[in-house]
Amino acid sequence: MNEKLLLKYDHIPGINTLAVYRQHNGYTSLEKALKTLKPDEVVEEVKKSGLRGRGGAGFPTGMKWSFLAKPEGVPRYLVCNADESEPGTFKDRYLMERIPHLLVEGMIIASYALGANASYIYVRGEYYYIIKILQKAIKEAYAAGLLGKNILGSGFDLDLYVQPGGGAYICGEETALLESLEGKRGNPRIKPPFPAVAGLWGRPTVVNNVETIAAVVPIIQDGGDAYAKIGVGKSTGTKLISASGHINKPGVYEIELGVPVEEFIYSEQYCGGIRNGKKLKAVVAGGSSVPILPTELILKTAKGEPRLMTYESLSDGGFATGTMLGSGGFIVMDEDTSIVKNLFTFARFYRHESCGQCSPCREGTAWMEKIIKKFIDGKANMADIDLLWDVQSKIEGKTICPLGEAAAWPVAAAIRHFRHEFEAYVRNPQSINEVKHYYRLNNLVEA
Repeated sequence: MNEKLLLKYDHIPGINTLAVYRQHNGYTSLEKALKTLKPDEVVEEVKKSGLRGRGGAGFPTGMKWSFLAKPEGVPRYLVCNADESEPGTFKDRYLMERIPHLLVEGMIIASYALGANASYIYVRGEYYYIIKILQKAIKEAYAAGLLGKNILGSGFDLDLYVQPGGGAYICGEETALLESLEGKRGNPRIKPPFPAVAGLWGRPTVVNNVETIAAVVPIIQDGGDAYAKIGVGKSTGTKLISASGHINKPGVYEIELGVPVEEFIYSEQYCGGIRNGKKLKAVVAGGSSVPILPTELILKTAKGEPRLMTYESLSDGGFATGTMLGSGGFIVMDEDTSIVKNLFTFARFYRHESCGQCSPCREGTAWMEKIIKKFIDGKANMADIDLLWDVQSKIEGKTICPLGEAAAWPVAAAIRHFRHEFEAYVRNPQSINEVKHYYRLNNLVEA
């Protein structure tokens, strides 16, 4: 069984319009919330659901909402983090493109629950066409009395705005996003204070991911208890997975949490197996920042149990033998993949996207890129493997925001599970023609 909650109607022609969306239960959850539930009761339903943040951290959403400070006479804000920039992740884009009113409805319900009268959707700068789609949906909602003053006669007022980002990965971190939204450089803030106390313009603020906000709609529609029955243990509900790489059927899939990883990769219902009949070599399960796992560890835990698509199962064993569900960016690699070359691509990205505020990240990401490049150039020696390990270890836990960890974890995991590949690059340097071909392929300047 695969119950769909968010993508149930994504195949319906015109579902991106208000008229068609309303024909398929659109805004009935909003009506239920405004007419039958108090704001605290909406929060309670989200708590009951067990919904965890779908942006990567997996923190319980209802608990996050309950932390919001509510000083009298002080405005509160809800900000949707649509700055989807994690390599391998594209499910939020799909959701906003296909069913924008699902996000708008979720924003209104969540704003009502939090007592926010002005809310923002901060969209990745490269998603410019998505901004137009959202603005059209918001305009339709205003015209129908679903936004603005006295929504559906409830006495609740809400203005909803869309703000384009500047194309910076760092603004996916919630405090950097808030800095950018305020018109400043998108540098992460030191915490505490946390956004729930002093967020946007110093006011209490909740920042949630697109998928998290959208999930509020079916939770209110069916009730938190019903949502909690889907999934396994503390991994409740459904999850959108961005599946890419060497698979037969790349795309966005909505799964019930608890599907075995092996089934997700090989079932015709999902990825359809490895492309061209190749063997599976490794998987990055939750976007480029999470540890890569080889075949034997992504399909089964260190205890020999089937690995499941849940927060708990994927992280079983810690980083020694496990990984993270993260943002759901599921990247599959076949037997011909060079882990070192793939790692270099990730390292280049994180070096480029570091805001430079913290020395360990600013210097460390640059050093990791340089060292990995030596392997690809055929100029590395065995000591460079230990040097690379040493550099990544000096970044983790020593930066203001998690970008440092995001850059270090893939390096550590690649060495931990595929050290033999680094050694092979030292023992058998590539031919100069293969190196040059790689540089041409990736538009790089050869050293």
